[in-house]
Amino acid sequence: MLKFLLTQMAKRKISHGHAIIGKPKPRKNHFFGCGHDNPQGMRLKFSLDEESRKAICRFKLSRKYTGPPGHAHGGIIATILDEAMGKVNKFRNVLALTGSMEIKYLKPVPLGQPLTVTSSEQSVDGRRHVNMAEISNAKGEVLARSTGTFIAIDPEKMFAARANNQAAG
Repeated sequence: MLKFLLTQMAKRKISHGHAIIGKPKPRKNHFFGCGHDNPQGMRLKFSLDEESRKAICRFKLSRKYTGPPGHAHGGIIATILDEAMGKVNKFRNVLALTGSMEIKYLKPVPLGQPLTVTSSEQSVDGRRHVNMAEISNAKGEVLARSTGTFIAIDPEKMFAARANNQAAG
């Protein structure tokens, strides 16, 4: 217990047995696909179109994402599609994790050229959200397409054990 109190005192200013709590620190975003706090991440920037209920991101892929010469690695394509499908869940204000995903690689995805990924919701049944996404080139040709099932979660319940372990440790 003493170790815990000393840790808390080191983290916060303690005055007469009361913690003086300032503004909460903003949560960092270390997601690989869209996290602006991840220096090794892709830093994709999505916009949400409320009218069409689509998530959209325009981007170019650098050589560090090379698969076949001059083209993107299939795992990077999957990451972009997964990220885009996950963004659609924001329209319903839910946090949902990828349960399964099917990808169709239709044409090679080029490096260094303008690309767009667009995603939308297909259906919702309780906690189960089915979304789709497509990567297209500047000509509008669809290069890759995916369908994914996302399961809505309660983050407080799911991550409570981790938070308790961090507080104790």
